[in-house]
Parts: sequence; structure tokens; C-alpha cells
Amino acid sequence: MSPDSAAATEGEPAAEPDTPPDDGVDDGPGDDSRPDLGEPGPPFSKRSPFIIGFFAGLGLFLAWTLGGVIVSLSSVLIEIVVALFLAAGLNPLVEWFERRGMRRPFAVLTVISAVIAALALFVVAFVPVITDQVTEISKTAPDWLTSFQRNHWVRDLDRNYDVIDKVKAYVSDGKFVSGLFGGVLGIGLAVLSVLLNSFVVTVLTLYFLASLDKTKHALYGLAPASRRERVTRLGDEIIKRVGGYVSGAFIVALCAGISSLVFLFVVGLGQYAVALAFVVALLDVIPMIGATIGAVIVTAIGFATDPKIGLICIVFYVIYQQLENYVIYPRVMSKSVDVPGAVTVIAALIGAALLGVVGALLAIPTAAAILMLTREVFLRRQDAR
Repeated sequence: MSPDSAAATEGEPAAEPDTPPDDGVDDGPGDDSRPDLGEPGPPFSKRSPFIIGFFAGLGLFLAWTLGGVIVSLSSVLIEIVVALFLAAGLNPLVEWFERRGMRRPFAVLTVISAVIAALALFVVAFVPVITDQVTEISKTAPDWLTSFQRNHWVRDLDRNYDVIDKVKAYVSDGKFVSGLFGGVLGIGLAVLSVLLNSFVVTVLTLYFLASLDKTKHALYGLAPASRRERVTRLGDEIIKRVGGYVSGAFIVALCAGISSLVFLFVVGLGQYAVALAFVVALLDVIPMIGATIGAVIVTAIGFATDPKIGLICIVFYVIYQQLENYVIYPRVMSKSVDVPGAVTVIAALIGAALLGVVGALLAIPTAAAILMLTREVFLRRQDAR
């Protein structure tokens, strides 16, 4: 036996061959021929201008894309917002039934049934009458233009520019209607679009009304637990005020429509009473200018029929608008919105500029909600400092 073997047998470790230290990198087979590529450099700094610029550009691109998506979905979003406001407007009626001992599912079912019945009654009873009266107005419009020629100022204007004959020919051949909607096909598409949008808004309103409590609780649950109670109270108060405003606006418009209907039958415009009263009620919902536009339309038709009727229309609507502005509107809206006059005008102008008629309708309750949040959150925080 050799000495080395004897040493190993006696427990002494055998000498290991020389091996290079392990640097943690698997060089793989044949690493003897791998070129030396140097040591890896330090990682990129998170404050590097390149990284900051890249992620800033990526964020800008995503924001631009999201903005384009929102713009493309603007019509759908408007329908959702309108449905939410209408659901908030019908919610006080549901709560009224609940206070009378009816459970909420049955109260919602009762209100939904009443809304569907009212819409069906309107379509069956009033739409044919309104259509016939609008057709009669279109047929009578050339005669009204002829009656305007008796006025010396209009006669001088017509003699110089031939205005009456041009307007009469334009109205008689129906170009003004086809021009508004882009021809017969355009009229059909416009009517179909209005009906489809009305159906979608109605269905969304009914769904939001049925699930209003669950929707509120789900949204309130997004707030931190420490602030959830206050967020719940603020949210409930906003929904209450918005609902009060929407229902109040419909009550005020209904008063305007009914009073106009009675007045038109009394004054001698019964053949157009239903259509004109519907126009007045519809326009009266628009803040500030809606009631005035409706009064101007009725007064113009009154003057075209008989100057005495036109004068009576002026007197009636001047008196009624004072009654509405200082008696009906304050009593109906006293518990729903508290918006200063200047804020009302500014909000209506901004809403109309952004979303047209829908924006003008939603401007006042939105302004009331913003004012309430400003008073309850921002001003109280400022006073506490």
C-alpha cells in the first residue's frame, strides 16, 4: 500500500485538484474560447431622463387614448347620466310609498308601472293629436305669413327683398323640414334615433331606480372606513336634492302646460291647444330661457291668427311667468336646491355650451351639489384651521 493511500485510510483528507473559484455564472461548455465582455454595468437609475420621459410619454398616450374613448362614448354616457337623474327624480315617489308602509320592491314596482302606463297613455292619446295639430300648423303657416303682409313695416321689407314669398314657398314645399333633418331618409333616421334613445333612457331609469340602494352602497363602499359615514350622508343628501329638483322641475312644467292648455282653449286657439301646450311644458323644463321661448312661439301663432289674440297671449304669459317665478317655483324648489341667481345663470350657460339642452337641464342640480360639497367639506376645513 502506498503512503498516500495509508494517509487516506487513517482519515486524512486527500488533496483536491486546483479549481477556479465559482463566480455564479454558468459559462457553459467551451467557455475557454468565450471572449471577455467585461463586467456588467450598474442598473439604470429610476431618475434617469430617459425613463422619466418614456413613462411620461406612455402616460400621455394612455390619457389621450382614454379621452378618445370617452368622446366616442359621449352619447352613451349622456344617456346614463340622464337616466341617473331621472331615477333620482322618481326616488322621492318611491320613498313616499315606503313611508306609507309599502316595502321598497313593491314601491319600485308601483312607480315603474305608473311610469310605463303614463308613457303608454301619452303615446296612445296625445301623440296622434299632437301630430295632427303640427300638420295643421304647417298647412296654416303660409296663411299666417300672408297676414303679416298687412303690417306696413313687413310690407316695405317684402317689397325690397321679397321675403314673404320666399318664406311662403320654402314652408309650403316642406324644404324647411327636410333641410333640418337631411331629407326624408334623414327625418326617418332622426325619429328612429329619438325613439331608440328614449327607450334606452327609460329602461336605464327603471333599472337604476330598482337598484338605487345597492348602487349607492357599492359606491359608498369605495370610501375609507373612517370617512364612509360622512360620505354616505353627503351622498344621500345630494341624491335627495337632485331628486327634489328633477321632480320639482316636472311639476313646474306640468303647471305651465296645463295652464297654457286651458288658456289656449279659452282664447280661441283650441285647434292647436294640445300641441302648443306640450311645447310650452317641454320648453319650460329648460332653465331661464325655456319658458320665454314657449311664450314667444304661442304669441307668434296668436298674432298670426288674430292680433287681439296675440296681445292677450302677451298679457297672459307676462302674468303667468311672474306667478311661476315668484310663487310656484320657489314653493316647489324650496326644499331641493339653494342656488344663487348668478350661479344659476353661469351654470346653465356652461351646461348648455358643453352638452346643449341636456347640459342646461342638469346644470342647476349639479351646481347645487357642488355648492353643498364646497360648504360642507372645503369651507368647514378652512374654518377649522
